[in-house]
Amino acid sequence: MSKTHPILLCLYLCVQYSHSQLTLEQNEAITYKADSIIHDGIRQNAFPGAQLLVAHKDSIVFHKTYGYHTYDSLIPVQPLDLYDLASVTKILGPLPALMKLVGDEKLDLDQPFSNYWKPWRKHKDKKDLTLREILAHQAGLTPYIVFLNTVRKKNGGLKKRFVREQPSKRFQKQVYDGLYIKNQFENKVFRHINRSKVSPDKSYKYSGLLFLVFPKLIEQLTGKDYEAYLAEEFYQPIGAVTLGFNPVKNGKNNPIVPTENDTLFRHTLTKGWVHDENAALLGGVSGNAGLFGTPTDVLKMMQLYQNFGEFDGKRLLKQETVKEFIKIQYPENENRRGLGFDKPLIGNDTLPLSEAYPAPGASSQSFGHAGFTGTFVWADPEHELIFIFLSNRVYPTRENRGLYSLNIRSTLHQLFYSALID
Repeated sequence: MSKTHPILLCLYLCVQYSHSQLTLEQNEAITYKADSIIHDGIRQNAFPGAQLLVAHKDSIVFHKTYGYHTYDSLIPVQPLDLYDLASVTKILGPLPALMKLVGDEKLDLDQPFSNYWKPWRKHKDKKDLTLREILAHQAGLTPYIVFLNTVRKKNGGLKKRFVREQPSKRFQKQVYDGLYIKNQFENKVFRHINRSKVSPDKSYKYSGLLFLVFPKLIEQLTGKDYEAYLAEEFYQPIGAVTLGFNPVKNGKNNPIVPTENDTLFRHTLTKGWVHDENAALLGGVSGNAGLFGTPTDVLKMMQLYQNFGEFDGKRLLKQETVKEFIKIQYPENENRRGLGFDKPLIGNDTLPLSEAYPAPGASSQSFGHAGFTGTFVWADPEHELIFIFLSNRVYPTRENRGLYSLNIRSTLHQLFYSALID
């Protein structure tokens, strides 16, 4: 596999091709098909706009924007827009830090996680669980806890002992415009997680709970602020300058794609602040959600992984560590997951497109993750193909399921496998 070279930002609203890989006829054919799929999604209100970026080997072979930020068609989607990446945060935020800590032998995948997260030593159902089981969703952890229920009254209002409209010494973390969370609220989150139930059935069960804990663990093991550590160790070295949390507070100048008209918590259109309520209640900085970025900066992180920890000749992660994390962990338990990464369905290449996840052309080496807001990223080291689809399918409401029912992502994904690989 060839080494990755830095890919310049696409500064114009168009399709960018590497003509060495696609003929003019292929360019036209693939553009027509991609346009048809995405425009149909917009017509059926699956999302108001989207971006699609595909890289093959060391070149962006397709990058195009579609639609608008909202259905009022006022702000067109542009290449440098920032997206709320939702659960894609998991593999671009805490995961590279955990990989580095494993590679540096500061974490052991197969030792009890309670060796590092001390509160678990008191809980019999958790004290022997390993980081490998946790990252592969094989630990039997509770899938999710809605912490918004803790801060909301029965009438929908917010409890003042947790949330205030003005900052103060005890309320410094900003949740949204005019909303500040109590500094110690994260301790309440950790207590709930520490006391949550663990299923004795150790089969595949997706849980994002520990991704709320990982930033604090990373800070404890590195002695550095979580955000600063990610920027210094990963984002800055690869030039992924837009990746970060709380873009409004941190002065990002890129246009930001909004997410949902929130009727539960913020009671307005959420824009520039994380959509996920659990991440919001941690001040917008979390391991489960909260990361914002452009498609081209997301691409750089996926290139780092696809090249097993190397970017532009720089070794940021140990090759053997990356290969271990992207490998399926418990296939004998019908669990397709890697360590933190999603993987293709077992036997995916034998399934029709309507049943496959992701595209049936994706190799068993491939890996990625999806996000609740309508984001999806996938890398395939065998075919050197990276696929990035970013949208705000939760606009105007999270109840919108058109992105899934129309099978838009897998259909687009397979389109490029058919054009570039088959």
